Amino acid sequence: MNVETILLALSPVFTIFVIYEFIKHKHHYDIKDSLANTVLALLHQGADAIALILLMPFFYWLYEYRLFDIELSVGTIFIAFLVQDFLYYWFHKASHHVHWLWAAHVVHHSSTHMNFSTAFRQSLMYPIAGMWVFWMPMILLGFDPITVFATVALNLAYQFFVHTQIVNKLGWFEKIFNTPSHHRVHHAINKGYLDKNFAGVLIIWDKLFGTYAEEEASKPCKFGIIGQIDSYNPLTITFHQWAHLMKSTFSAKGFRAKAKVLFSYPTSSLKPR
Repeated sequence: MNVETILLALSPVFTIFVIYEFIKHKHHYDIKDSLANTVLALLHQGADAIALILLMPFFYWLYEYRLFDIELSVGTIFIAFLVQDFLYYWFHKASHHVHWLWAAHVVHHSSTHMNFSTAFRQSLMYPIAGMWVFWMPMILLGFDPITVFATVALNLAYQFFVHTQIVNKLGWFEKIFNTPSHHRVHHAINKGYLDKNFAGVLIIWDKLFGTYAEEEASKPCKFGIIGQIDSYNPLTITFHQWAHLMKSTFSAKGFRAKAKVLFSYPTSSLKPR
């Protein structure tokens, strides 16, 4: 099973959760925002499906150079989960610190709302940005590409459930796993919250590498991005940061200056508000 197949199979579950949350907590929703999220999800799934078809021959070529022959078992599946979640942490952190990657990831953060439909708000540009590069170590280690991308899909499926404001802190679960409380912090632009909690499933990576922040009752999360874009147009949402990145790169003088724009910390073409 590939990423799209698994996520498509789970889509009825996701839809039920969105409908329930919308009925019970309408104040967390904006219809135009949620419709934009849905269109962005469809564009993202389409782009990912095309990318997998085109790249799968490369992944199997890479698999020929694997270090180990890893047969699937309970133990190796658990290891695959740990390795992929570890790699996801570094992909996610890089997506907030490298402008090239942020140009894709900014789409997910560009809503000022936090609800289950926000999980759908993804960029069709992830394959161009190179998200798939971060899974290559698993293939070289010896995990079959199908196993790798099935693990990726299950990780992303888990993350759907942390995009909500209706779940409070979850006791001991908070110490090990990513939760709605942790992820609200990740989506917030408050001082002390920005660029924190990059976890996919396990929050332990943030605690190990110093990127963890606790949600504080005295500091409600303010969602969005620095330099908020005021648009519900999926194409504007998708490409506004790419346009800024390309303009900044072309206007920079010299190769080193251009590289710095592409790979240094992101900037915004819009003023903070």
